[in-house]
Amino acid sequence: MPEVVYTQIADDLRARIASGALRPGDAVPTEAELAERWSTSRGPIRNALAALRAEGLVETARGRPARVVERKATQAVDVSVPFTRWARDLGARPGARTQELSLRRAGTEKGQALGVDPGDTIVSVVRLRFLDDRPTMLERLFYTEEVGRLLFSVDTDAISITEFLGSQGHPIVGLQHEIDAVAADEQDAALLEVPQGTPILRLSRTSRDAEGRIFEASEDRYLSSIVRFTVSGSGISPDGQYLRAVGG
Repeated sequence: MPEVVYTQIADDLRARIASGALRPGDAVPTEAELAERWSTSRGPIRNALAALRAEGLVETARGRPARVVERKATQAVDVSVPFTRWARDLGARPGARTQELSLRRAGTEKGQALGVDPGDTIVSVVRLRFLDDRPTMLERLFYTEEVGRLLFSVDTDAISITEFLGSQGHPIVGLQHEIDAVAADEQDAALLEVPQGTPILRLSRTSRDAEGRIFEASEDRYLSSIVRFTVSGSGISPDGQYLRAVGG
């Protein structure tokens, strides 16, 4: 009987979280309140909360009620999936608000990333991305001029840029990802609505065409409170190393 009771309690709380009756950050009813409601002892209550904690639905800490945790959208970094398609696969509504679409000189850093001279013209895009109207990621995209100029003919708020460029003869055939954590700068803070200095996840990408030429260098800056990254591996490398240290 106690096992049945704790399962019923867990099912009830799980349903309330799924429906939005209990939202991220909300306190779950106390053990005493749940025990009174279900006419049971605190043992089944604690078992129910432990089950929800194991599922990543609630967090518990000594001295305060359990709270509903922020569910994080997961994105794999070993594959490339356009944000729009990824959002829809999650069951979320994707959105975009373009902050900048301009021609500019490459400069040393972007010229090196794109394989062009510092004085060459490139196309710069800054676009804020949303999941269900919630600011989630800030894109900083840089394209070689030939490819980037295609974006001036479309509404970049209404398309997947990756899919559009692919339809125009510029699909991503090869890419390299690099992920790190950075502090939100002034632009990140303003657009992602977080304090400056907040840790955010940066996914840097270099995209190549079928001929192996680089045509895009980008930085996607995700709120770590919403998104987490996963990496799949096929096993341990022959020399036993699976992480590479960089920096000093």
